[in-house]
Amino acid sequence: MTSPPPTAGDPPDDPAARTLPQLLARNAHAHPGLPGLSWQSEDPDTDWTTLSWGEIHEHTRTLAAGYRALGVGRGDHVLLMMANRPEHWLSDLALVRLGAVPVSVYGTAAPEQITHIARNCRARLAVVGGAGQLPVWEPLLADAGTPLERLVVADAGAEATHVPYASLLREPAPEEFGKELDTARPEDPLTVVYTSGTTGEPKGVVLTHRVVLSNALALDAVVELPPHVEHICYLPFAHIAERMLGIYLPCHRASHVYLCADPTKVGEVVRKVRPAQFFGVPRIWEKLSAAVRAVLSLMPDDQRAVIDEAFEVAREHVGHRERGETPPPELEERYTRVRKEVLLPMLAAGGLDRVTWSASASAPMPVDVVHFWAGFGIVIMDAWGLTETTGVATSNSPKLGFRLGSVGRPVESVEIRTAEDGEIMVRGTSVFDGYLQPDGSVRSALDADGWLATGDIGRIDEDGYLWLTDRKKEMIITSTGKNVSPALVENALKEHPLVGQAMVHGDNRSYLVALLVLDPESAPAWAAKHGIDTDGGGLAALVRHPEVRAEVDRAVAAANTRLNRTEQVKRYELLAEEWGPATGELTPSLKMRRRVIRDKYADALTALYDD
Repeated sequence: MTSPPPTAGDPPDDPAARTLPQLLARNAHAHPGLPGLSWQSEDPDTDWTTLSWGEIHEHTRTLAAGYRALGVGRGDHVLLMMANRPEHWLSDLALVRLGAVPVSVYGTAAPEQITHIARNCRARLAVVGGAGQLPVWEPLLADAGTPLERLVVADAGAEATHVPYASLLREPAPEEFGKELDTARPEDPLTVVYTSGTTGEPKGVVLTHRVVLSNALALDAVVELPPHVEHICYLPFAHIAERMLGIYLPCHRASHVYLCADPTKVGEVVRKVRPAQFFGVPRIWEKLSAAVRAVLSLMPDDQRAVIDEAFEVAREHVGHRERGETPPPELEERYTRVRKEVLLPMLAAGGLDRVTWSASASAPMPVDVVHFWAGFGIVIMDAWGLTETTGVATSNSPKLGFRLGSVGRPVESVEIRTAEDGEIMVRGTSVFDGYLQPDGSVRSALDADGWLATGDIGRIDEDGYLWLTDRKKEMIITSTGKNVSPALVENALKEHPLVGQAMVHGDNRSYLVALLVLDPESAPAWAAKHGIDTDGGGLAALVRHPEVRAEVDRAVAAANTRLNRTEQVKRYELLAEEWGPATGELTPSLKMRRRVIRDKYADALTALYDD
């Protein structure tokens, strides 16, 4: 396929004047044959289907004509609820080229959240994946309080009385259609991203082309990546991290996106693609480290000793880099040798041997997980930001410096400070304009000087690195008036491989208690190493096993030695069922929904305070 001449021209020299359609046109003009988007069918053994940037430009023009035929025009909001599939990604760009505003919705969103979003953004059209979504969306078509008028269904044969997605690609473009395309201005909304609703109703964060591309430029200044780098796209597009990493940065960098529709299969995709960059929220890195630790725990002692020695060499090498020092020649030589002979073969088994940039964000990263991966020579460049800051506001950097355990220093597009109570404040060119209101207006959340109160607590050290403590709303205040960061305590508890997830509780109580979840990968490996036979009872049997209970007791006691008296956990309940988005305890971005967990385990938590 060949691409028509781009209509948006080359992007302006001034980065603040650029728009996403201009970048898309530039890619089609400068890199027409370069791969831009790849995906597989449901069969993981099938080959990848790939579109080049020239084909993406042509395809989105055709798709935009289809949406235009449904009445979508400049400024209209369109809802998208699909997995990470090409229909979602291409529709997003096609709608932007029309001047419309795509709004992705989490696939796990509750019906009342979907209703709220549909009413708040006044969308008349929604695009959904298949028949499974119709029972949630069809009632809104008859809801007098919701403007929704039509549904487009991506799965062939599942559309019933609704619009088949395939029909959009058969609509001829109207005369002079080109004049309607690619006319966005930098100050126009590029998308509305709804907060995940860990507390309260989702809020619509309005992000313009200007703030998104300002953030993209700032991110490029802190990373070291090869040209046209691969990105494995597995987080929901309703999450700001994936919108930046999976849509906007690829357009900015002319890079290659690999779609992973099922997040549980991201490991398989990593092994096939062997990407040079990999982003994972903390829970992803925790699960990866648990899986590797489980394998290591079963290795013979002599083999494990060689690996442990390689780990120490790599951590020493990382330590010099962290301090801004050049590793001594002898250490550099040792690291080169163990990396080639020990570390790279292990990383290759998981597809991570080509990684030059690894990162995390979304929640405080457990320090032991960061140090574990440093043993492989992989430095997880932890970052911090909000939907309201277009994602990353601070980041560690292989180019500009890093501190393990911190979330880095401010990127070029923002400045930060802390209020008297430790709340982090941020302002800059990549901070959002405000929240979408039902009447279409945008309500600013900034103070008179342009500062955004983020709701996160942290401190800034003498070198400008930000150290994240916790969410202000999630801080526990005990009955004695002491403030406790639950994330700090939870990460200490999770340092033991048996503990996969933890939530501490203690608001208005005299001491803390915890819910602990056995790690589904590490716990069976630990049991096997210690000769524990569960007779097929799985994690439920391990929870009841006296040796497992005794080891968890020791893990809690060890964590308590590193915590002050107020932070120490006095009692806990051990659980076998892992928390996740499908069961409601985690958001789609794998952050804990504390209120949901507290409600679900209310009786167990109350019992922990019974004398």
